[in-house]
Amino acid sequence: MDNSERDGGAAAPSSSSAPPPSTFKLFNRRCSVHQFMGGGKTADILLWKRWRISFGIIVVATVAWLIFEQSGLPLLLICSDVLLLLIVVSFVRANIAAYIGRQLQTLPELELSEEMVNNAAASFRVKINNMLYMAHDITVGKDFRLFFQMVVCLWLLSVIGSYFSLFTLAYIGTILTITVPALYSRYEEHVDRFCGLICNKLSQQYKIVDDNVISRIPEALSKEKDT
Repeated sequence: MDNSERDGGAAAPSSSSAPPPSTFKLFNRRCSVHQFMGGGKTADILLWKRWRISFGIIVVATVAWLIFEQSGLPLLLICSDVLLLLIVVSFVRANIAAYIGRQLQTLPELELSEEMVNNAAASFRVKINNMLYMAHDITVGKDFRLFFQMVVCLWLLSVIGSYFSLFTLAYIGTILTITVPALYSRYEEHVDRFCGLICNKLSQQYKIVDDNVISRIPEALSKEKDT
């Protein structure tokens, strides 16, 4: 009995003194990166499992950025010329094939189903309503934290927009979308550990600011209204 009590007493401190493993995951994931991104063809492309398509997207995005941004030509002019070239080539190709008696490969009919349109409209309606609710809460002064977050986000967008054009931002977003998920999947453990430390530091600093500054502003405003 004494030996078992001694063994149990000796085993308990060793288990309690072991440091807990780091469980932080970006976006609170409980699955792999591939499953989190849908697990389909899109996830394969973003994670470079189909590297030819991923590399092709980067090449096409770079060429498009050079055409739109560096050439200085208007967007309407470039789009009109490209569509004109495609229509003329397709029309001439179809007539030449009919003249020489060669049958072209049939193209699928492009048609939007009613179900697809209804689903897109319903999803769009929900997002618009959420934005309207947020705007209502901000304008009537109900949620100061939301107001503060929106001011910071819009200010950051204004600063970024002063340095980059819309096409450059779209190009940077495309490159980041193609490269960042693959890099994160490769160095997932190191990134999660580093982001966990940053999130802990930021949450501590935000709690201090929230307790000392943000949470006191609505009380001060209500006191001014009462007086």
